[in-house]
Amino acid sequence: MAADDTGARVLASDSPEATLALAEALGRVLPADSVVALTGELGAGKTCFVRGLARGLGIAEVVASPTYTLMQSYAGGRLPLYHFDAWMEGREKALFADGGDEWLRAGGVAAVEWADRVAEWLPEPRLAVVLEHLGPDSRAVRLSVVGGAVQAVGGASGAVLAGLIGSLPLPPGVSEGASPGNPGRP
Repeated sequence: MAADDTGARVLASDSPEATLALAEALGRVLPADSVVALTGELGAGKTCFVRGLARGLGIAEVVASPTYTLMQSYAGGRLPLYHFDAWMEGREKALFADGGDEWLRAGGVAAVEWADRVAEWLPEPRLAVVLEHLGPDSRAVRLSVVGGAVQAVGGASGAVLAGLIGSLPLPPGVSEGASPGNPGRP
């Protein structure tokens, strides 16, 4: 575990439905001004994870990838969801440079797909979600806090986010421990 990466939990999800349910459980407990930074290959389940966050927040709208828009916002839940996709990183960097980064701490939950492409614009602490293929439908899901030692200005502290990760209940189809090199479960 890197020095700036705390509270890590590595999980195995056996299906897209299980990944969605895991994110739903997280969406139920995330505090306002949380930033969720998602990384993973194409098809790893980033948008699926954001759909689960929306469901956990109580948002009924259909969540689609905002690849060709700058941001999608969803209301109607206990907190709004601001969904970014940095696949076209130059466009997202321009958005953040022009003041769009205010949406990252706008009283809701900000989910950023391809977050590694715009990491320098993302506030700390933030929740990092790394999704990796284990098989056609199964995924390794690594949850951690980046910048846990930093005191949050408007969002949850790194300690609060790490506590949420550690106490997150696992839905059916999700278990502790997995990696692409070691997909076995303890």
